[in-house]
Amino acid sequence: MRLLITGSNGLLGQKLIDRMHQQPGVELVATARGANRLAEYYPAVRFVSLDVADAAQVEAVIGQERPTHVIHTAAITHVDECELNPDACWLANVTGTENLARACAGHGAHLTHLSTDFVFDGSHGPLAEDAVPNPISHYGRSKLAAEQAVMNTPELRWAIARTVLVYGVLRGGGRTNIVLWVRDSLRAGKPIKVVTDQWRTPTLAEDLAEGCWLIARQNATGLYHLSGREFFTPYEMALRVAAHFGLDASLIEPVDASTFTQPGKRPPRTGFVIDKAERELGYRPHTFAEGIDVVAGQA
Repeated sequence: MRLLITGSNGLLGQKLIDRMHQQPGVELVATARGANRLAEYYPAVRFVSLDVADAAQVEAVIGQERPTHVIHTAAITHVDECELNPDACWLANVTGTENLARACAGHGAHLTHLSTDFVFDGSHGPLAEDAVPNPISHYGRSKLAAEQAVMNTPELRWAIARTVLVYGVLRGGGRTNIVLWVRDSLRAGKPIKVVTDQWRTPTLAEDLAEGCWLIARQNATGLYHLSGREFFTPYEMALRVAAHFGLDASLIEPVDASTFTQPGKRPPRTGFVIDKAERELGYRPHTFAEGIDVVAGQA
């Protein structure tokens, strides 16, 4: 297997490289826009600069590297940034995916495309793969359009892996996540406001990487929901983080989502039913408590 990963500088990209850089029978090609942030950690992993929004560059790289499998993690995932910069969001998330899907189809590569619970409106959950998407943000609309681009590309062997509220430790810095944000805020004695009227099934980044590997390894096709099993509000997650690290939970103020003014709407209730991934792929995610342990051991 020759596996090419887009977005290798991001959280999931890094976890995929970490999971598979010593996997027997796998040749890895890491790609990202800009410089390689992982060179000091994985000097033996081949890196190629790639902007998926550039169709000619995508065709050239896929044609040159000849991957048998591609895992496409590159995207603009910041909800508010997508709302404020819709054209840039569409170019990266939709046009980029169209370019990659065409190139993979043309060169016979299996494509695993990463998507999100934000393709749903949040009216109910947890959700199985047959739930009907209805995004309420530009980010969600761009990710649904990207899914449709993958599904509608002729001759493409594809899988779509949707996920929820990914947390983990990113080497080299970058965006934080709920576990690190709560821990670091409370350690600093800083009061925080955390919502009680949204529900998610939080996903450890290592679990998501393993799920993507299971899809690629098995040449699986179709839609898969990959997340944790447990269904929490962010407030409940924050309390568990505080308890895990022995921090002062009285600094955590429960609020509802109307407390915050955000350009992009968040679906109130999502979370995933992961029965299909467990049954067909052998996917076995950590519990949230176990996931916090993994994060604690890294940062």
